[in-house]
Parts: sequence; structure tokens; C-alpha cells
Amino acid sequence: MSKRAIITGITGQDGSYLAELLLEKGYEVVGMVRRSSAPNLWRIEHLLDRVTLKPADLLDQLSMIRLIDEVRPHELYNLAAMSFVPASWDQPMLTGEYNSQGVTRLLDAVRRVDPGIRFYQASSSEMFGKVRETPQRETTPFYPRSPYGVSKVFAHYITVNYRESYNLFAVSGMLFNHESPRRGLEFVTRKVTDGAARIKLGLAETLSIGNLDAHRDWGFAGDYVRAMWMMLQQDQPDDFVIATGVSHSVRQLIEIAFGHANLEWQKHVRVDPALLRPAEVEHLLGDSTKARQVLGWRPEVDFERLVQMMVDADVERLSSARAGVPEKVSTR
Repeated sequence: MSKRAIITGITGQDGSYLAELLLEKGYEVVGMVRRSSAPNLWRIEHLLDRVTLKPADLLDQLSMIRLIDEVRPHELYNLAAMSFVPASWDQPMLTGEYNSQGVTRLLDAVRRVDPGIRFYQASSSEMFGKVRETPQRETTPFYPRSPYGVSKVFAHYITVNYRESYNLFAVSGMLFNHESPRRGLEFVTRKVTDGAARIKLGLAETLSIGNLDAHRDWGFAGDYVRAMWMMLQQDQPDDFVIATGVSHSVRQLIEIAFGHANLEWQKHVRVDPALLRPAEVEHLLGDSTKARQVLGWRPEVDFERLVQMMVDADVERLSSARAGVPEKVSTR
């Protein structure tokens, strides 16, 4: 009998890679989508004939109870969130509604409909914020530095509470930054690779960036969704840090991207103070020893290959757009 899974946030970067992975493993995949006047399906367009999309909303618990009752999934992956950190400063209340209370509503819906459903919650390295120790592991205290980070800490602990109070198989993956050609253009990695591609093709002259010295532990989203699935296949529910364990600066990201495009970055990159965060997270670096030992997980795509892959995809996308060829989603 094939397993059934619900993915909230299926139209996002991680949702699209996770849907591909589960389909490869023979799952029946149902994606939860919000009703909107302009559906954002470009990342899963190539999967639409193989997945089922059903409407529900993290702000509406009744809609989630109906969805879970109708689908009766074996696994539920909650990837839906207000996920862009700078925007959480503009909409702190809404960020909390989706990322904190939305998770509570979803966990409570699982508890009410079928407590046997295995539940994955997308936690975040942003919870560590102003880091208490480097590298960060499962036992590192949280010190979030944005409304987004704060909302994710609430979601993390409410997942732990539902696991311990109601004996749910509920886990959190504390994922460090993970990128891909499907990353939104507002994120710094994609902003850089898209900028390098535009300058290479003569579509732009400059790229404006905030803090060149911010460091992140960046991995490939396709590797990280594999860890999500592995967590739900264990005998006991537990939380895991998922990271490469290697840190790079925004400056290094720019050097690799522009170098791959045969460009001298110093001629094109401008530092714009307006793009700095009110409170910066300086040095996020993850220790995924536990995930490597318990899950047998390890990343396969290194940072340089990841950035090159993203630049190549952006060059191809922009070249096709200029030639009037319909866009294809990157399969990496």
C-alpha cells in the first residue's frame, strides 16, 4: 500500500523538492494551498499531473481539520511559513500568526483527527540568532534576532510540547540556510546569482547588496528535504540540526557567482546600507553530527557547485526569456 503525505507550502522551494522525493518513493502526495487570485505554481508545474492540490489555510483551523480528515495522511510535512526574514520586520503580527499560531492549529488538528500521523515541523537556524556557541547544535540555546526567528522558536517548542503531552510523532528539523535554482529572488543567494546572470547577459550593470561580511552555512535544498523524510522514518521522534558544517560569507558567495560568470565582482557590486537588517545574525554554523550518526544523512552538493548551478540556471532562464522561450523549472 502506498503512503500518503500532505505537504503544506508545496509551492515553495522545499515543498517542490520534497514532492519530487516522495513521488520517487511511491507516495501519494497532497499539497495544501491557500486560495488566492494569483496561484504561484511555477515550482511544481512539472508535477501537477502527479500531485493533488487541496485548499486550506494555516489561519483557519477548521479548513485544516477538514483536509486532514479527508486525506488521512501517514505523514504531514509543515513547510508553509512567512519565510523571508526581512519581511518579518514589516509584518511581525502576521509572521506570528502563520509561523507560531499556524503550527499550533495544525498540530491540534492532527491530534484531533488522527494522532498516529507523523508530523514534520520546519524549524530554522534563525532561532539561534545571536549565537551562544559555535557551531550550533540541538542543545544550543536560542536567541532569535528577528520576528521570524522568534516565531520559529514558538513553533519549535509547541511541537516539542505536543509530542511530549499527546505522544505525537512530531519532529523538528533545525535547517540551516538551503538554496537552489528555485529559491525566491528576494533571498541573498538568488539575488546574487540572478544579478551575476543579468550582468553577464548585458541586462544590468550593477548589483546592490547589504552586509558582505554576514556568514551563513549554505547547503542544497534537494539534500535537506531528504533529511526531512529520514526524520519521519525513525523509530522515535526527535529533533535534528541539518547543516553542512561549513560557513561562507556573502562576499565569498559573490566571488564564486561572478567568477563563474567570468565577471570581476568589484566592478559591479555596490554596498547599500538600506539593505542592512535592524539586527544582524553574524555567524550561523551548524553541527549536524547527530543527523549524520542517527539518520545516516550527509549533504551531497557542496557550496561552490550549488552557486554555479544557480548561476547556470539563471543564465538559462534569462536567455530563454529574452528569446521568448517558455521557462522550465530546474530539475536540480
